[in-house]
Amino acid sequence: MRKMSRGRIAFQVMNYTVLTLLAAACLFPLINILAMSFSSATAVSAGKVSVWPVEFNANAYEYVIGKKDFWNSLFVSAKRVLIGVPLTMMITILTAYPLSKEKKQLRIRGVYTWLFFFTMLFSGGLIPGYLLIQNLHLMDTIWSLILPMAVPVYNIVLMLNFFRGIPKELEEAALIDGANQFQTCFRIFVPCAKPSIATLTLFTFITHWNSYFDGLIFSNFPESYPLASFLYTVVVQRDMSLLSIEEFKMLSMIDDRTIRCAQIFISLIPIMLVYPFAQKYFVKGMTVGSVKG
Repeated sequence: MRKMSRGRIAFQVMNYTVLTLLAAACLFPLINILAMSFSSATAVSAGKVSVWPVEFNANAYEYVIGKKDFWNSLFVSAKRVLIGVPLTMMITILTAYPLSKEKKQLRIRGVYTWLFFFTMLFSGGLIPGYLLIQNLHLMDTIWSLILPMAVPVYNIVLMLNFFRGIPKELEEAALIDGANQFQTCFRIFVPCAKPSIATLTLFTFITHWNSYFDGLIFSNFPESYPLASFLYTVVVQRDMSLLSIEEFKMLSMIDDRTIRCAQIFISLIPIMLVYPFAQKYFVKGMTVGSVKG
């Protein structure tokens, strides 16, 4: 092994020190929130909690998870993700692939591009969107949460630009071998675009999982709320008149901040489980060297 110089050693020491401090700065808020979620209301109100729980208890999690509506909303969110993410990614790929072609291959490509771009600048608004969902009889259904987000134009633009970066020689070789456009898209472009697809899939998953406002608008009953909407109502729209004596006793031991911290971690668990599997694709240059001279 080649011996490193003193300058190189000093650089690595400084580099690791700075990265460690940055990682600690990013982790400290999460550790603090976790500690607050397992602390008593008195300790949180007094500001005694830092990185370790004070008067350890799980009352906040018991209050949030102990509700039947929690499990109903969790099922709605799971169904929303399992249907919405594949549908959105399929539409994104099938839309971005033809728009990535040259004008001679798709003559009206410019018309479609400007049409999609127009929707990024202007929208119909909240009331027309609500009336549309209502007239389509989609209120209190899973499709009211999926269809309005099924065509993310920003993701289409990102995928379109990634497809344009793939060497044209790959497409020409596939067409010479007799492949049609669908085969070229899913056997050539999609495997080469794994980093972009993995990133957009994670973004789509996070958007569906964390979206709460559409659940409040398009759902008339708590049974139709996704998890994010339910967790929002736990703190913001809590109806004290419907609480039982046991719930009143539990609320006396819980601070609003402990409930917020508990709901943050409950919402982050699926994201923390998915992110490690998608992280390895967060690199570029998957197509570098794919064309051999």
